[in-house]
Amino acid sequence: MAENRLQPHTWVDAYADYLFNYAIARISDAEMAKDLVQETFLAGLKSAKNYKGDAAERTWLIAILKRKVIDHYRKINSKKGKAEVRVNYSAQTDAEGDWLEEQVSDPFSNFEHSELENEELGMAIQSCIGKLPKKQAQVFTMKTVQGISTEDICNELDINPSNLWVMIHRARTSLMGCLNQNWF
Repeated sequence: MAENRLQPHTWVDAYADYLFNYAIARISDAEMAKDLVQETFLAGLKSAKNYKGDAAERTWLIAILKRKVIDHYRKINSKKGKAEVRVNYSAQTDAEGDWLEEQVSDPFSNFEHSELENEELGMAIQSCIGKLPKKQAQVFTMKTVQGISTEDICNELDINPSNLWVMIHRARTSLMGCLNQNWF
């Protein structure tokens, strides 16, 4: 390892691809992965004075990126109590929102009054849940549909809370894609 000096002018050429591959493997969203790599470089520049040289530059940047990935999932999971189905739900407006929550609370909503519409949506959701990987579908159903606590699910399935929320996030993302393709 060289002396305690960083060389930020070489970071993009030397480490961008490696950091991107690290991020994309954990995020599965290319644009978000690119953003996290950029944030990593910025954080590295801001905290360069704290670099002690105990680790190689790349290792130090990976440590920063790991924290960025964790922060990304924390931000996503801080909204865990809300319905995350976001769609353009009205022909009269282009607004996006928490579709299920807003439609149920809206006394003028056409959706809550249409039994056929609700039945079809329920069947589409069940079909999409059936297409998820088994454990992902199980975790999503236990948490979101059955309302079982995080602690109970983790104990029953022998997983940690972070893993649970990653599975729920992936399930929600997959369900949204499936519903967009098969329902809307």
